Amino acid sequence: MSSAQTVRAVILVSGLVQGVGFRAFVEGEACRLGLTGGVCNREDGRVESVVEGARTVVEAFIERLRTGPRLARVESLEVEWEPPTGRDRGFQIWY
Repeated sequence: MSSAQTVRAVILVSGLVQGVGFRAFVEGEACRLGLTGGVCNREDGRVESVVEGARTVVEAFIERLRTGPRLARVESLEVEWEPPTGRDRGFQIWY
C-alpha cells in the first residue's frame, strides 16, 4: 500500500475524553491536516472519529489523538482500517 493512498480509519479513544474539549481538538487537527470525516461522543464514554485521507496524514492524525488536548487523559486508542468511501465533505462534529 502506498503511503499516499487514501485510507479510512475508524478510531475509538478511551479515557477522560468527554467534557474536556476532545471533539473540538479532533476537529481542529483534522481540518488542519485536510482530512474528511467526523467525530462524536459515544454513550459508552469513548470518542469515535472516522477520517479519510492519505495514509501518512491519517497516521500523523492518530498520533496527535494519543495525546489529545491539555485536559484529556487518553488511556487507549483502537484503530480499524477500512476502504475509503469518498462520501464525506469536510470534517464535522456529529451530535
